[in-house]
Amino acid sequence: SEEEKEKKKKKKKGGGGEEVEEEEPDESMLDWWSKYFASIETMKEHLRQQEAAAAEAEEKEEMEIAEGSKGQVKNKEKSKAPKDDKKKKQQPAPEPPEKKNKQKIDELKVFNKELEAEFDNFEDWLHTFNLLRGKIGDNDDNATEEERIVGRFKGSMCVYKVPLPDNITKEAGYDPNFGMFQGIPSNDPINVLVRVYIVRATDLHPADINGKADPYIAIKLGKTDIKDKENYISKQLNPVFGKSFDIEATFPMESMLTVAVYDWDLVGTDDLIGETKIDLENRYYSKHRATCGVSQTYSIHGYNTWRDPMKPSQILSKLCKEGKVDGPHFGPGGRVKVANRVFTGPTEIEDENGQKKQTDEHLALTVLRHWEDIPRAGCKLVPEHVETRPLLNPDKPGIEQ
Repeated sequence: SEEEKEKKKKKKKGGGGEEVEEEEPDESMLDWWSKYFASIETMKEHLRQQEAAAAEAEEKEEMEIAEGSKGQVKNKEKSKAPKDDKKKKQQPAPEPPEKKNKQKIDELKVFNKELEAEFDNFEDWLHTFNLLRGKIGDNDDNATEEERIVGRFKGSMCVYKVPLPDNITKEAGYDPNFGMFQGIPSNDPINVLVRVYIVRATDLHPADINGKADPYIAIKLGKTDIKDKENYISKQLNPVFGKSFDIEATFPMESMLTVAVYDWDLVGTDDLIGETKIDLENRYYSKHRATCGVSQTYSIHGYNTWRDPMKPSQILSKLCKEGKVDGPHFGPGGRVKVANRVFTGPTEIEDENGQKKQTDEHLALTVLRHWEDIPRAGCKLVPEHVETRPLLNPDKPGIEQ
């Protein structure tokens, strides 16, 4: 419309060329990538703020040391002034569109490290002990521990005094005569469908003489070995793969997933650039629920469609039942009670045709996103996310590839 054109013109004049980008995104044009890139910006912004804060603190410290206490007051005023100034400058043109944009696009959490680093290796109750082959003869002395592993024992050990003190029985919420290991899944083999999303690789180690690489993905889990050779990306150290792979597996036999990046070569064998190993079983059994991350909002259509096979209300009921937590009790006026906490949230959802209907899903999702606030059974649930994992190469130990 004319009005929009006018707005565009004004925007162009006001905020320099770049601001043209900042229009309201059209819902139908958005996809997962929009969400991802918006999230990356947020992550970068956080890192920038952290760096700036650290630099400012350092500067302040140096000034204080240099000027003694008298200079301190002046210094504070000085450092305040430019900041206010900056704010004033920034506000007029660019900010409002950006705000709209931020609200509009839902984000996911981008971890700049492995998920395990954020959640204590998912060893909340399952610990891994490597079982090693004994050393025979001298040639085994220089074998690395990794090479000597013949199996992994996973379990938990608990030493406690009987009879149990009262506070522990209260804390545990179950009959202490059956020991501390209740509510633990059975040991039977279980079949799972694993879906691996590989977004992109950054700063790969050059593998060819031209200082580039021709990377492709290889995935290994149990008997499944996928080499996505025909989709290699030519001459690129920062390839965007944007691929997903589905693999069927059986725990506990097949639980170590290897994701590798190889360099495609026309002649000879393809070289391994680097690989990362993920213990899927620990993720599957963890209380942090590291299977399909909990997203920020619940929606039934569009780029943000809920992807978990279970709806938020089903997940919540299951968590409450397993943790012996009272609830969830959905009440009128958009309220839900879990244990002794009350959460509020919206109770309507729109389908594609704009029809509104009542739902408890938003409320349930609010509780899931604050599950760590629930006493005793609560812990932080893994959010919808992208993790960043280092690629390592056994020939170059300890050096990220």
